[in-house]
Amino acid sequence: MLGTAWETEGLQTLGIVVIVCASLKLLHLLGLINFSEDSTEDELELSAVRHRPECLEQLEAQTRFSRKELQILYRGFKNDFVMGLSILLRGTVQEKLNWAFNLYDINKDGYITKEEMLDIMKAIYDMMGKWTYPILKEETPRQHVEIFFQKMDKNKDGVVTIDEFIDCCQNDENIMKSMQLFENVI
Repeated sequence: MLGTAWETEGLQTLGIVVIVCASLKLLHLLGLINFSEDSTEDELELSAVRHRPECLEQLEAQTRFSRKELQILYRGFKNDFVMGLSILLRGTVQEKLNWAFNLYDINKDGYITKEEMLDIMKAIYDMMGKWTYPILKEETPRQHVEIFFQKMDKNKDGVVTIDEFIDCCQNDENIMKSMQLFENVI
């Protein structure tokens, strides 16, 4: 029963993970971008933007970002999305597992904590919203985190390392099958 639930929910959320990754990278970029007014590099990067999002003015009006900031965020989002998609579609199993681990390791300290996993699970379920079937209960993300840690945290120290993550994934038939879902998509 637990294995079937893990497989079904895992496959459903795998498609959403791509969207979550792109969103998280966007948030990550917010803390790394320098918006200095006199940066020649920023101006050169902006000149490379070729696609203008349809609602740039609307986004500018609805957010606290300037037009220039939105253009930089869009470009960074687009680049990170393509890189993530490249790994998911064409990467090796090792690259896909490293990518997945880094998705959950929000602070990049080499460990996945329950808090980090819960943040990701809540973000996934928030994006899925009321359109899930069956309708998810409020405690569902926390339950999934507990299942994840029971399975992955081999030494029961409260964190999942990259080695524990990769070892567990490589020894789980359903996870390995899900790594192959997108292999011949494009």
